[in-house]
Amino acid sequence: MARPKTPILSKPVIRRAALELLDRDGLERLSMRRLAEELDVRAASLYGHYRTKEELLGDIADEVTADIDVSGFEGGDWRAGLATWARSYRAALIEHPNLLPVIASGPGRREEALRRADVVHGGLVGAGWPPRYATMIGASTKYLVVGAATRSFARGFDDDARVYRDRYPNLSQAHLLAEVATEIDEDSFELALTAFLDGLTPVFETVRTARG
Repeated sequence: MARPKTPILSKPVIRRAALELLDRDGLERLSMRRLAEELDVRAASLYGHYRTKEELLGDIADEVTADIDVSGFEGGDWRAGLATWARSYRAALIEHPNLLPVIASGPGRREEALRRADVVHGGLVGAGWPPRYATMIGASTKYLVVGAATRSFARGFDDDARVYRDRYPNLSQAHLLAEVATEIDEDSFELALTAFLDGLTPVFETVRTARG
């Protein structure tokens, strides 16, 4: 049987090509026209599957964040729930950093994102946090995760030792940071997450006592 002259399109094929384009060229370079060129089809062919670029990005975001884990809230341990959620959330963001603005903008109407938000909020309230605190804790966790995934701190320093010599004596080892960037970034995130959770613990006791 002869192969079709026009590539067979499907939503998974379109999402995969779009994500490859995003990872390679960045969010600002993604357009339905460029995606059509990448797939060797006409742009009109894409609109039969996705009416808008925003709809496509929403589906890609759902796919990329599918492994974000909120199951830790099921046992009633809010610390474990937050830690598991935050780590898996960050892992999803750093895997595809160019998609971060889409994912971090909020759940909008994306069902999977809303389901996770519902589980997080319900888990916190169920564990004893007042709803307003639960909302602020969810927001604070997001700020921590998104900040940690936005840019590498360690890779932000030039690896030329001459930049720091004489003028910046306290940064005499900064040129070496890039060599251990992954380790520094991972450990820094864990430090911040632990400090955040430890800081919430006495607040939780105070809130619970006040409500009791």
